[in-house]
Amino acid sequence: MPKTRTSAVTARTITPLQSPRTDKGARTRARLVKAAKEIFERDGFLDARIFDIAKRAKVSYGAFYHYFESKEQIFREVAAAQEDRLTAPPEQPPPSDEEPSMYERIRRANRRYLERYRDEAALMGVIEQVSRYDPYVNAARMASQKHFAARSEQAIRRLQKEGQADPRLNPAIVSDALGAMVARFAELWLTQGYRTYDFDEAVEQLTIIWAKALEPAPETRPASTRRDRKTTGLSA
Repeated sequence: MPKTRTSAVTARTITPLQSPRTDKGARTRARLVKAAKEIFERDGFLDARIFDIAKRAKVSYGAFYHYFESKEQIFREVAAAQEDRLTAPPEQPPPSDEEPSMYERIRRANRRYLERYRDEAALMGVIEQVSRYDPYVNAARMASQKHFAARSEQAIRRLQKEGQADPRLNPAIVSDALGAMVARFAELWLTQGYRTYDFDEAVEQLTIIWAKALEPAPETRPASTRRDRKTTGLSA
């Protein structure tokens, strides 16, 4: 996995009118962003009003325009912050000193993504909607997808070298396809209410699909790298 992480959005996505020059100004701006997040979660993007954002932040309507030029701009900042949360590394390192199996690494990654998506499901629903027509928000969504795909692609290449992933797979295509599967599943389940699933079971099922997609066919796996299900979580 890469040791560095790029922001989910490019610098041109967020163009504040000016950076606050005082601590008070920075606090006011932060209150506006926090208030905007709450209003967008409650009302959605189209029905959210700058008046309500300013009122919740306890600033005047006019003061809003000292920090942001429009509802669209503050939403882009709220969305960018959420995309950064989705792609952030784990808050705490894994508890075990042992190197986790491929299956366990996939499970942890799926669980972390789905937990963070679920925790902000109301906001993610608005982001998904706005990303359909706002190029800046869409760019942030795509940057997150590319972040996950790049990490997955690197991991797949490593697993192929170790004989734990099918050498016939194209890492770029597979990482994009499997990443899109998880992202779309999260959207259907957690924001659109398509069906109700047990969270742990959903994580496990997605992990099985992921792992089975990578698993080498018997004729392509070197005998020296075969492991039993108990060790790797995969069939030999």
